[in-house]
Amino acid sequence: MDFWQRYRAIDARDTRFDGQFYTAVRTTGIYCRPSCPARTPKAANVTFYETSAAAHDAGYRACKRCLPEAVPGTPAWNVRQDLAGRAMRLINDGVINRDGVEGLAARLGYSARQLNRILSHELGAGPLSLARASRAQTARTLLVSTSMKLADIAFASGFSSVRQFNDTMVEVFAMTPTALRATARHHAATAATTSLTLSLPYREPFDPGVFSFLAVRAIPGIEAGTPTSYARTLRLPHGDARFGVNYDDGAPGRPLTLTIGAVDLRDLPALLSRVRRLFDLDADPVAIDSALAADPRLAPSVACVPGIRMPGAVDPQELLVRAMIGQQITVAAARTALTQLSAAGSTSMVPGEGLDRLFPTAAEIAGSGYSLLRGPRRRIDSLRSAASALAGGELDFGYGDDLPGLAAKLLPLPGVGPWTVGYVAMRVLGAPDVFLANDAAVRNGIRALTPDSTGPGAGAPGPGNPAPDFREVSPWRSYATMHLWRAASSSSSSSSSSSSKAAKRKQNIPEKAMQ
Repeated sequence: MDFWQRYRAIDARDTRFDGQFYTAVRTTGIYCRPSCPARTPKAANVTFYETSAAAHDAGYRACKRCLPEAVPGTPAWNVRQDLAGRAMRLINDGVINRDGVEGLAARLGYSARQLNRILSHELGAGPLSLARASRAQTARTLLVSTSMKLADIAFASGFSSVRQFNDTMVEVFAMTPTALRATARHHAATAATTSLTLSLPYREPFDPGVFSFLAVRAIPGIEAGTPTSYARTLRLPHGDARFGVNYDDGAPGRPLTLTIGAVDLRDLPALLSRVRRLFDLDADPVAIDSALAADPRLAPSVACVPGIRMPGAVDPQELLVRAMIGQQITVAAARTALTQLSAAGSTSMVPGEGLDRLFPTAAEIAGSGYSLLRGPRRRIDSLRSAASALAGGELDFGYGDDLPGLAAKLLPLPGVGPWTVGYVAMRVLGAPDVFLANDAAVRNGIRALTPDSTGPGAGAPGPGNPAPDFREVSPWRSYATMHLWRAASSSSSSSSSSSSKAAKRKQNIPEKAMQ
């Protein structure tokens, strides 16, 4: 977007752009979200920044009226596969808090000096400033949503001292932590510092189908899901954790609520970031739906299911294992195999709500877990080889990779092909433009949406005949894949239901007995 496109967005107070850029006003010394209700400033006094950290570094403080830190994050970090996008994914995951700037730079293959120069040029702020902005956002969320002690909030947000926490909050928000907490409309009751309930901001519309996607793949003892809730255990850098997310479509604002049953407070920023990635909460659904609706094959599905989300992953290594096991078999068969494999995992240190296990580590799978699997020997050997590489450190990938780098790491593994790389890229990197052309469910979804073989997509690409690979909706083909998977699932369910009803009628069983 150029200057005037952004200026028109703030003049219209368009909430779609909240979190995607920030508006700084020279005459007031503050920066706002695009939808700030204050009077639109004169264009001559406005400077736009890609990140809140850049506004901080330029000497601006956050607006107390619109709270620009209380918005969904920018979707650009998944769309952008360049160094800036990769760095932001790792910063949001708390890498600087754990490993410092040197650790972040090493993961990205640059020196700390090069990284600082590139990020300052691309985003207007260096890695330390970007990490500080992330800490401030986490701290503000905890201050207004919980009754945690201020010292606990300081360390949970990633600050190295209470003094640094106090100074940063005053510098960013022009308010002390105590004063900022007083602005909350209500204070959530918190039984302990490891039991928290937070609201997760997102952009409308939101399709809760992501809950069903996760629920049908949930592994008993590790995960539990319904069409409006999901909970699981997981490992984080400093210990085990357990969380649950609930969606209330009937409540004002259609809130998404995160309940953290247990977590080491040092892992809180990473947990928040991974939950947001899991539910794709930083997506721009209006932009995505607008592009997808232009394709005649997808338009009816987009109109029926606005705001579809692309599920992420809370553990990259786990996702690779799940993808390898799920190759060329049904979702139900993969879930059965993963349930068997879960017996190799250790008992969770934070059990609750029927969740008492952790997904097996790569070392546990390489050691004995692979023996719990059934099926072709080649597939089992491939999984053991990948697990051994992960456990030994020969294979290392995660949120900071780009698609070419991920492919270079995974394709040499036995049993890993383009489908696996694409699926991992969608869910770990949040790559928005992956199209799994050889996926059986994708092909079934295309047939379900275009049952007439002479319809769109049947012949050569052209003005009246969209391309089979959906290139016209780029860079959002991953979301097209989600629509196709959903169409395939709905078609399969309808066929199964029709077959069941026909069988019941043959047996003279009343229709009501089938419901």
